[in-house]
Amino acid sequence: MKEKKILDHLQEYLTPRRKALFEKVLAQRTDHLTVVAQDVYQLHNTSAVVRSCDVFGIQNIHVIEEKIPRRIDKEIAMGAQKWVDINRYNSAKDCLKNLREKGYQIVATSPHDDSHLLEDFDISKASALFFGTERDGLSEEIMNEADATIKIPMVGFTESLNISVSAAIILQSLSTKLRNSPVKWEFSEERKDEIRMNWTKKTVKNSEEIIKRFLNQ
Repeated sequence: MKEKKILDHLQEYLTPRRKALFEKVLAQRTDHLTVVAQDVYQLHNTSAVVRSCDVFGIQNIHVIEEKIPRRIDKEIAMGAQKWVDINRYNSAKDCLKNLREKGYQIVATSPHDDSHLLEDFDISKASALFFGTERDGLSEEIMNEADATIKIPMVGFTESLNISVSAAIILQSLSTKLRNSPVKWEFSEERKDEIRMNWTKKTVKNSEEIIKRFLNQ
């Protein structure tokens, strides 16, 4: 109840237009699908994936940084890093453990012939979609842990796509399929309030001071 009162007070500092936009975006957000990027060499590719997550309504992205830690390029992410949750890991093992505990199946993206075609993928289970490096793909550890593998149908001479392009195609396809399905993919009201609070704090200037004054009344 206390958190709700704080949120209500803080949202008084938002314009009606901004509040309406929050509700519109929240109604399309999901945790049913989540994205994992493993040791992506090119900074702009990880940033572009963050942007795609925001565009297609994916709230969480997980970044495995076993080799070289990377920051998010704000110019390429175009502010998307404010609206999605970025979870960082020092090892694939920790990331896999966390996602398993949250009930996700591990889905590797791979162009190999034994992978399921994108349009045939079953979206009924909560899925963590893993994308690998531009040069080497996903690690053997993740491929061995994968419950399923998917691929984008390609008919040209080139056998792979840039990770940011692959992520955009897959997210657009699966998120559209998900929203047209009977699967319960939407946020709970409790989850919506959690994200409302996060977004509002990032939008309202001096939000922590405003909250402090409100609690001291």
